[in-house]
Amino acid sequence: MPAILPAITTAVLNGFPAKPSKFNHPLDPLTPGEINAVTLTIRHYTTANTPIKAVRFITCCLIPPPKKDVLAALRIPLTPGGKPEAPVDIIRKAESDVSCYNAILAFKGGEWEVESIDQIPEGSEPQITVEELTMCEVIVRNDPKVQALAKQVGIEPHQIFADGWAIGYDERFPKYQRLQQAILFARFSEDDNLYAHPLDFVPVVDSVAEKVVQIDFPPGYRYTAEGSHELSVDTTEAPPLSDESFAKSNRERIPPPLTSYDFLPDLMEQTDPTYKPREDLKPLHILQPEGVSFKMNGHMLEWQKWKMHIAFSHREGVALSTITYNDDGEIRPIFYRLSLAEMVVPYGAPEFPHSRKLAFDSGEYGMGTMANDLSLGCDCLGKIHYVPGAFVTHAGTAFVIKNAICIHEEDAGVLWKHTDYRPGGRSHTVRSRRLVVSMVCTLANYEYIWNYYFYQDGNIELEIRLSGILQVYPTGPNEPNPHGTVVAPGVNAHLHQHIFSVRVDPMIDGIRNSVVESDIVSLAAPTGSKENFAGNGFHVKERILTDQVKDGARDFDWAAERRWKIANLNKTHEVSGKPSSYQIMMKGGLLPLLSKSDSWISRRASYAHKPLWVVRDQEGPKGGRMWPSGKYVPQTREEPEDSVGRWVKEGHGSIDNEDIVLYLTVGTTHVPRPEDWPVMPVEHVNILFKPNSFFTKNPSMDVPGTKDVHSTSAFANGNGNGNGHYRNGTNASNGSPCCGH
Repeated sequence: MPAILPAITTAVLNGFPAKPSKFNHPLDPLTPGEINAVTLTIRHYTTANTPIKAVRFITCCLIPPPKKDVLAALRIPLTPGGKPEAPVDIIRKAESDVSCYNAILAFKGGEWEVESIDQIPEGSEPQITVEELTMCEVIVRNDPKVQALAKQVGIEPHQIFADGWAIGYDERFPKYQRLQQAILFARFSEDDNLYAHPLDFVPVVDSVAEKVVQIDFPPGYRYTAEGSHELSVDTTEAPPLSDESFAKSNRERIPPPLTSYDFLPDLMEQTDPTYKPREDLKPLHILQPEGVSFKMNGHMLEWQKWKMHIAFSHREGVALSTITYNDDGEIRPIFYRLSLAEMVVPYGAPEFPHSRKLAFDSGEYGMGTMANDLSLGCDCLGKIHYVPGAFVTHAGTAFVIKNAICIHEEDAGVLWKHTDYRPGGRSHTVRSRRLVVSMVCTLANYEYIWNYYFYQDGNIELEIRLSGILQVYPTGPNEPNPHGTVVAPGVNAHLHQHIFSVRVDPMIDGIRNSVVESDIVSLAAPTGSKENFAGNGFHVKERILTDQVKDGARDFDWAAERRWKIANLNKTHEVSGKPSSYQIMMKGGLLPLLSKSDSWISRRASYAHKPLWVVRDQEGPKGGRMWPSGKYVPQTREEPEDSVGRWVKEGHGSIDNEDIVLYLTVGTTHVPRPEDWPVMPVEHVNILFKPNSFFTKNPSMDVPGTKDVHSTSAFANGNGNGNGHYRNGTNASNGSPCCGH
């Protein structure tokens, strides 16, 4: 069967080159040609050496070389002030999930060789592919029972559409059965917003057999005589597998809402009589007449004093590696790898089957495989450089996303400023320029925008923007909705959370790092005492996290303004006396996991229980510790052995002055609003990494204070109402030019 090309991809590469492209950096991702060569090698090997009859490729990616080998190749020292280790030959390796097997290959003598092929453990499933998600809709639309149920509420077969989801958690089925749940909608024209027309039942699809194996009907809510609400059934537990799911739901059918809520302008003009585009918005252009300030060499990027490797990852999306800063000629390592490791979206409706809606968007589907092909002038503005991405099809060819990662510069407001307020005093303003590395991913109804920002003052920021369309279900007339918000007539958007796990593999001035926990506390001495007479005293209490089991999982202390620093205790600042470090600023993104501690989601996503996890890295044949909810996420029912919770609970030894990895948990709890409909304005979640005793002083003091000659007064008379008191570009207190004199 030919590959079903999703909307996000640009092309499918069908050629099978004999040799892979030469890589410039040890962490360069597999090229499309390499993906084809790897899968062809696996086909030949399985045919000649195994009883495997047919192969279906799920993933195909690079196995990172050992960390020390990569740093030696890049001439990055392992210790503060040390010399780089001698380079060694690096063997390029790849792994591929093939049906229910995992294959490891090495490139030797100009050819790929299979080193091992092992069966994936029972109860584990590799990630769900874009082809499976697309096929789910076809399977459901062609199923006679689904057609009949849709017909009962006025929907024809060609109007049936489905978002394929991982099954989540459903013990009614055997562990080995590869399943999806199909969230159904109706679409009444080619580009109609289908999410405005949810259907009231949920088929379950066997992805391998390509058939519907169960149809579930959620129960409904109703008011009691006393005015409270109750469920139409006596339990939120899953009923037994049966053809009588609707009868057991004890409710009426709910026809899909028919009102259109479109987001495409041409359709809004037809379906929304109130729609009128704004006419008072004038163009705003981003111009760089002399070009960009960054340089690219393959996947290597240099900008200002930053240097890093940028790669597409089918699972992480954007993977940033070997991030260094040129500190007056000294190349100082900061992060070995920075990326999204996992995310989960648990929904808050307890009634089955809504309770199994707990999407691991990275581990179950792959953030990179859902990346958009970005558009110049829309997703990114200005002078843009794009990095492509590639991942494997079922057939072993490569899906290619031409514009997967966007790189550009943008103005970021004032970097620093000071005015001597005294008469005749001078002022100086320096504007901030930041480098942006971004990706946009569509996970069915939701969009995630990943922005990695690099600043001239040494700061690094990850900003996650959430947009797209709410996940909705039909609601009956006057039906109570205790676990959602009615955002449009007949449309109920369930409460949910977005909980991200950001993996930080630090190398602050070397690979042996520690985490310092800081609490800011009031002095114990009372007001009026000789130690704290005014009662205003407070100070910082610091402790180093040392023990893997006792200190590996940390809580935030709001009363103490707790914060954490990644530090190299082997290098001390010459003035502060503090260790060289980067501070983690994540308070704005902290949230509690609202599910019970022994709930389905809590067992599967143990990382969501704590804001910070610290583990000692352990590199093996397949790389280091990567995935906080396990390598194989779909259909897990308990906490996987290879998950961050188990690494901490079952760990041993020290996490002080070791090669450590951090997992940061941030997110947002979404209580939907009518203003989030039909498309949600972006919501922001941020993590900031700030240097602390890393630089001698403010490292951006050498950034020029530029006065932009293209900036002019907005109005001819200098002020919109004609009553302006100050000349454009002057400081009100002393009349000196704003950018420095």
